[in-house]
Amino acid sequence: MTGRKTAGALAALGLGSLAVALAPAAPAAAATSCYGGQVSVTYTAGSARQNFGPYTASDRCNDVNVRVPGGDHFVFACVVFVDHTEKCNRNDTFQGVGKDWVAVATDVRNGTRFKVRLVDASKSPLKVSIAF
Repeated sequence: MTGRKTAGALAALGLGSLAVALAPAAPAAAATSCYGGQVSVTYTAGSARQNFGPYTASDRCNDVNVRVPGGDHFVFACVVFVDHTEKCNRNDTFQGVGKDWVAVATDVRNGTRFKVRLVDASKSPLKVSIAF
């Protein structure tokens, strides 16, 4: 039975308040739990590559997300799946990351070990957030 049908059936039985409690979680709730587990790192390498991790993917997020909170600064990021390679994902390419969250790796399986590699920040040191 779909969420709407369930809610309608409960309302018909006079249990409308229960229907509200059983409503599916809003997408914002999923995003909150994903980003709520973020870690903060400080990139200090100037234009050189710097790795952070290893971290282990969990069911909190399907992706590895990176952002530079506050200000108009940026960095280039990629993900290295450490049990498989020393190269970045996406054919060893980096993605530009600014103040908004960017998924630098998508559909990452639970238990996968990875590092986040950063390079060429607009300033150093630079605070960077990683959510996974």
